[in-house]
Amino acid sequence: MARTSTSEVAFGVQYLPASVELPTLGQGNVILELEKNGIRYVRFQWVDYTNITRYRIIPLSAFRKLLSAPRPGIGITKAVLGLIGPSIAPGFSATGEYLYTPDLSSTRLCGYAPGHASLMGWFEEKVPTQENDSEDVFSTPCPRRLLKGIVNKGKALGVQFLVGVETEFILLKSTHPIEAVSDGPWSASRTLLSGSDAAKCLEDIADALQTGDIELLMYHAEAAPGQYEVVTGPLPPLEAADAVVFTRETIIHIAAKHGLHATFSPRVNTDNCGTAAHAHISIHPTSQWLENRPPQNPNTNRSTTMTPLERSFLQSLLENLPSSTAFTLPTAESYGRVQDGIWSCGTYACWGEDNREVAVRLTGPPGSHHFEVRTIDATANPHVALATILGLGLLGIENGLELKIGGIEGIAAHLSVEERAKKGIIGRIPCTLSEARDAARRDTTITNVLGSDFVQKYLGVNETMEKYLRSKQGSLAGEDKIQSILNY
Repeated sequence: MARTSTSEVAFGVQYLPASVELPTLGQGNVILELEKNGIRYVRFQWVDYTNITRYRIIPLSAFRKLLSAPRPGIGITKAVLGLIGPSIAPGFSATGEYLYTPDLSSTRLCGYAPGHASLMGWFEEKVPTQENDSEDVFSTPCPRRLLKGIVNKGKALGVQFLVGVETEFILLKSTHPIEAVSDGPWSASRTLLSGSDAAKCLEDIADALQTGDIELLMYHAEAAPGQYEVVTGPLPPLEAADAVVFTRETIIHIAAKHGLHATFSPRVNTDNCGTAAHAHISIHPTSQWLENRPPQNPNTNRSTTMTPLERSFLQSLLENLPSSTAFTLPTAESYGRVQDGIWSCGTYACWGEDNREVAVRLTGPPGSHHFEVRTIDATANPHVALATILGLGLLGIENGLELKIGGIEGIAAHLSVEERAKKGIIGRIPCTLSEARDAARRDTTITNVLGSDFVQKYLGVNETMEKYLRSKQGSLAGEDKIQSILNY
């Protein structure tokens, strides 16, 4: 019997790094393009370690002057990434400033705010640090620069990535009491009835995203009351994380225009599905010649249709997944979603082909596989989350690891200890945020990937944030406790 070729089993749209379209507004004369589009204000934004999007709104005339400076940028306190309510987390200070410089390539039209455009930037030292007497001013704990460094490391190893993110959210008519805009089964037509509040809001969200040059693939109702999902096209990692920020801002603002509250909180309904931010990651070899090529995967695992690069990436990611969740599931509420048997991600570091009960789902046809990483929710800073996942996976490629963890069908928790051991399933996701931080602090691998200074500061911010949220929640329970985190 003739063997089926890869092309014969291919299905769906297949993306390659050379085929994706990047935002174009920031190319060329950005001021001229903004003027052509009737832009009056620029939202110069960033996302801190607690995943709060913050920005300064700059009139176009002032933005024009800013760009004419020898080194454009605005001064922002060095406490910027460590602010928790009115307090500052350990490792940060109110003394000193960063220069926040614009990344014009990230410029997009804000369809949710006519006359406004938004863009991201880079946190830089105003002058070189004492430890570094060179011209390099980039030694800051900047989340975007952290992700860019991981992307550059991948290129040095002959690898590039595409990332697409599923943005899940819940639309509420009321937050006190909690009342969803709709209630119906997954993908049911009656959750988007023509002329309903939900349908009008979702269509406006879709229009605004496309105005912002986001490739919208689809939107649909999810399983929980008032829950919906927006699926956007894949992009290189940095651009993908930026697009997630833009997408969430669009959803929040359009919902508010409709008198609704959009929340990305991980578990609004304890008796129904949680809300996540699954990242779809594909791995592609570069065509460049490498002087220092990493060790090759021994290519001894012939039990899957994954490429050697994909197998190396997956093995390392799963090995290190338990120490990653403080960066990808960064709130106490995140762990209410991480359970076995509820279509989330399960509690074991394992994978399966088109299995939605595992941490990493292998999907897509042979030759065009991608991984759906399900241990991420929307309380995580998207740049930090992707830097963590990609950085841990790259270690496997750097060291030429072969995949030793076997794929499963069904739920890992339902397997016996012996069956899991036979599959090589050893790691388990922490049960609480405190345990997740402890796992990250014990693991030198995560420190090597993200840098000791960043890990120390990030975990300090995370711990301070958890204490702050607990102090606000006090003795709250049930719906009252859920209400306290609906602003995520």
